[in-house]
Amino acid sequence: MFSKATFITSIVLFGCLCGLPAMLFAHGVDENTKQFLLDNQGVSVFPFLYIGGKHMVTGYDHLLFLIGVIFFLYRTKDIMVYVTLFTIGHSLTLMTGVLNHIAVNPYLIDAIIGFSVVYKGFDNLGGFQRLLGYQPNTKVAVLIFGLFHGFGLATKLQEFHIPKEGLLENLIAFNVGVELGQCFALVVVLIGISFWRRHRSFLQFSTATNSLLMSGGLLLIAYQLAGYYLHTTG
Repeated sequence: MFSKATFITSIVLFGCLCGLPAMLFAHGVDENTKQFLLDNQGVSVFPFLYIGGKHMVTGYDHLLFLIGVIFFLYRTKDIMVYVTLFTIGHSLTLMTGVLNHIAVNPYLIDAIIGFSVVYKGFDNLGGFQRLLGYQPNTKVAVLIFGLFHGFGLATKLQEFHIPKEGLLENLIAFNVGVELGQCFALVVVLIGISFWRRHRSFLQFSTATNSLLMSGGLLLIAYQLAGYYLHTTG
């Protein structure tokens, strides 16, 4: 029988996936933020701090991946290790990508980020053990995908041709904002998962949940590849 917690969780997950197509087109930079980035001159620490935090909190692709990463992590130490690896990865490529003008096609990089969500859901389901007979190093995988997530952030910032004056300071502020937004989102997710773990439905529906996670990642891949095709052939 469904418990109340199970019913609510199922509705939330279903709603998130149903709303994903609309989120795909809404995700990115809103008009006010876009105008600020285009007009900004010099050091603007607090605005970039806010923009970084906002981008992470509303970045469903990053959040879906992190949900997959921490889904079966019960110890605070383990959560800290994996989140730190992800942070190192995306911070490194975010800074390197913008400062050295390393651009990646936004559709393709977002498709890879979508693949990271599929990978983590598949990993949580024990797919590698069943299909290949061995378990890839999960820590290395999180670090590598963190690098791709960072390139995604760097690519979005480079679209606005931010002036070189104050670029390093603004970029550091943006990255700190991303980390603060990530911490806030993780706290909310951990509270929700911790509550769910008190019920037997957590293990009963972990397969369905990670299957939904994979479905969300596949939707991300499909939309981004479709966007890439339309952009290159249009």
